[in-house]
Amino acid sequence: MKEPIYLDESFRKVCEEMVEIFIKKHKDYGKGNILGTGELGIAFRISDKLNRIQHLLTNHKEPQNETMEDNWIDIAVYAVIGILFRRGWFQKLDLKQKKT
Repeated sequence: MKEPIYLDESFRKVCEEMVEIFIKKHKDYGKGNILGTGELGIAFRISDKLNRIQHLLTNHKEPQNETMEDNWIDIAVYAVIGILFRRGWFQKLDLKQKKT
């Protein structure tokens, strides 16, 4: 995969990766876990991830079950889900079905 040359290209690349991860996890989890706890639940999930990162960095540890990058991406994805939820889109929209 080609390395980005510009900062905005690198930002876009990470956002594209986030979309792929969101779709994969959404297919596994569905909407129930978010709809059940709402925006506060999203905030708690972000808090859990942030606490994990803080613990690992403070103790100079590497995570055993997922990478640090995975944790950062999860926070970013949850933040986008929070925006979607606040706008009412998460509740009423579904994933686009791929044509086969």
